[in-house]
Amino acid sequence: MSYLLSLLIFIPLVGTPFVYLVGRRNKHAGIYLTLGLSVITFLLALYSFWFIYAHSPALGQYALVEKYTWFNFQFIGLDYMVGLDGLSAPLVVLSSLLSILVIIGSRRLIDHHEAEYYALLLLFEGSIMGVFLSLNLIVFYIFWELVLIPMFFFIGVWGGPRRKYAALKFILFTFTGSTIMLLGFLYFYLGMPSPSFDIPTIQAMIQNHQIPVGIEYLPLLASFIGFGVKLPVVPFHTWLPDAHVEAPAPISVLLAGVLLKMGGYGILRISISLFPQASYEYAWVFLVIGAVTMFYGAIVALLATDLKRMIAMTSINHMGFVLLGAYATVATGSPLGVEGAIFQMFTHGLAIGALFMLSGYVHEQAGTREIPLLKGLKVTMPRTAVLLVLGSAAAMGLPPFANFLAEFMIIAAGISAYSILGVTILVPVITSGYFLWFIKRSILSSPEGSATQHDIPKPDALAIASYLVPLVILMIFSYLIIAPSVPVAQFLAHLAGLRGG
Repeated sequence: MSYLLSLLIFIPLVGTPFVYLVGRRNKHAGIYLTLGLSVITFLLALYSFWFIYAHSPALGQYALVEKYTWFNFQFIGLDYMVGLDGLSAPLVVLSSLLSILVIIGSRRLIDHHEAEYYALLLLFEGSIMGVFLSLNLIVFYIFWELVLIPMFFFIGVWGGPRRKYAALKFILFTFTGSTIMLLGFLYFYLGMPSPSFDIPTIQAMIQNHQIPVGIEYLPLLASFIGFGVKLPVVPFHTWLPDAHVEAPAPISVLLAGVLLKMGGYGILRISISLFPQASYEYAWVFLVIGAVTMFYGAIVALLATDLKRMIAMTSINHMGFVLLGAYATVATGSPLGVEGAIFQMFTHGLAIGALFMLSGYVHEQAGTREIPLLKGLKVTMPRTAVLLVLGSAAAMGLPPFANFLAEFMIIAAGISAYSILGVTILVPVITSGYFLWFIKRSILSSPEGSATQHDIPKPDALAIASYLVPLVILMIFSYLIIAPSVPVAQFLAHLAGLRGG
């Protein structure tokens, strides 16, 4: 039990070189080893989630914590500190589940440099676990940067025709944002009376009014730039469409389903909890940015002709919901917004993951992703068409998918903050519009010329369905995700009220 969190991080990381070596000798053995290690990680993630659910921690506490002194000099000390609560547990489960589904989906869509590819998948999985579990700002930053390495190669090596441009743009945007974020951490550290990089220690000092309020503002801005690039929000979003269009479909699943959640997680774990006074004073600014991001993503998706670009823009739209929900809690003191933001991150990862994986199969079978050229999929690709309709319904936020409940919670929280945010109810309407238009043009239309079936294989169709089944279950048993998130949401609301009041 005491090493559970480290196992979640280091099983994939330690497995990386072994997968590479085995994959070089036998491609299939490398894939099976990657899958086996990811399944073990997923089972540990499920156990950790059950532990959180069964042993809900008090406000501001963590159900599982590991802490070891890394090094301690006279002028600085660093701890390896990881912990699990109702914010990190759902994202750990999501990351491990999507990793398994990506490995399964990659078998048919990745056909070169397989040893390197599957090794990098494990490097990505271990790094993302480190991001979601770290409770020390420097350790958090190390894992944050480590995630960039496999994603850069995923886009640059296995991507489309403009892969080098997209990979370079991705690394420039994200590395610049994270460098600014690190400078904010260092500024905050140097301004504390008793400097520490440990998040629980800083939170305790905030509650005891031991940290000057004035040092919160610049670190909040710096961290928001870093997290805003990753989320992404307008105007830091321009790297995302290019990265998605050029990345192979399985990597787009990780990019949208997991990597974007780093931004939402950072806003909740760091921006709001460590800089509550500054967050409270400028909550209205972040609410405006969230609303603009929601509308921008939805409207631009309406104009997209490439299927993957349309799905990429809808990711921007849905991540705007996360920002809106997070700062609605800061503005009102009601935990509803943060609860909805955590639920939104989980449900979005599954729905958008299914759509991105399907876009890969559509491109492989039809030879194009251009929506105007995709005609009569109900005839030529019936199984794929059914899954596209179901995935679109989930992304639209239609019942019986849990995305509906997540978006409802966030919009309700936004309205409770400022009544004018009621206009955000139009965002799901626009989202439904472009998905329905896509369905009309590409699925319900008649095929051109001779209609020959070239559909997704049944095993792969079942794998795609695995993305959507949890969304139906969570619509009924939503408390499985919401209940563990309640203490986190209440603690963030408490901090905002403590400083703002």
